[in-house]
Amino acid sequence: MHPLVDTHCHLDDGEFDRDRDEVIARAREAGVRRQIVPAIDAASWPKLREVCAQDEGLHPAYGLHPLLLDRHTDAHLDELRGWIERERPVAVGECGLDYFIEGLDPGRQQHYFDGQLKIARDFDLPVIVHARRAVDAVIASIRRVGGLRGVVHSFSGSEEQARQLWKQGFLLGLGGPVTYDRANRLRRLAASMPLEFLLLETDAPDQPDSGIRGQRNEPARITRVLETIAELRGVDTAEVARATCVNAERLFALN
Repeated sequence: MHPLVDTHCHLDDGEFDRDRDEVIARAREAGVRRQIVPAIDAASWPKLREVCAQDEGLHPAYGLHPLLLDRHTDAHLDELRGWIERERPVAVGECGLDYFIEGLDPGRQQHYFDGQLKIARDFDLPVIVHARRAVDAVIASIRRVGGLRGVVHSFSGSEEQARQLWKQGFLLGLGGPVTYDRANRLRRLAASMPLEFLLLETDAPDQPDSGIRGQRNEPARITRVLETIAELRGVDTAEVARATCVNAERLFALN
C-alpha cells in the first residue's frame, strides 16, 4: 500500500490525551505516514505545536475556526502572523465560514476569514477551509482576495461549486461522510471527480465513518475512506492512495 496522508486531523484534541501515542501507532500500522493538524483558536496553538513536535509525521497549521468566533480577537490575527513567521507551519487554518450554526455573526466570520486568507497569501501558504452551508461565500472570498491555494475540507457542496474551486486552485477533502450510503451527492462526486483535486481526511476525533458511527474517530480510519472512494470509482485502492498522497505532498510541500 502506498503511504497515506490524513490531511485533516485534530490530534491535539483532548479526546486523544489519554492514548495519543497509541493512536499515532495505529495510524502508522494502517499506512498513515503523515497528518496535517489544523488549529481552531489562538489558545490551542502552543499545545498543537507541542503535540506535532513529538512525531516527525505530524505537521501543524495555525488558524482561527469560525465556530469559535467568540474566542477570537483582532489581536489574534496579528499574533497569527508572528506564529507563522516563527513556526513555519504547512498551512493556515482551520478557518472559513459556517452558516449552519445559528448565532454566529456572518460579518465577524467574514472579517476573520478574510484576514486569514490575506495572511496565507502573504506567506505563500495553502489555506485549510471550513465551509458549511457557505460554499458560495467561500468561493467569493477566495476570488476577492486572490493568489490563493488550499483545500476545502469535508466538502459538501455541489459539483458546480467543486469545479469553481478547482479553477481557483483548491482541492477537496473527503472523509467519513462519504462512507454513508445516503450521502448520494457526495458519493457521486467522489466517483467522478478528477483525482488530481482529491485529498483524504478523517477530521478525527469528529466525523466517524459508517463503520464506527457515534464513536471517536481516529486517523487509522482513513483506510475506510480510501476503500469507499476506490470502490465508488471502480479502481484499486493503490491508485487512489498514490494520487491523494502526491496531491497532499504538492499542496503542503511535505517533501
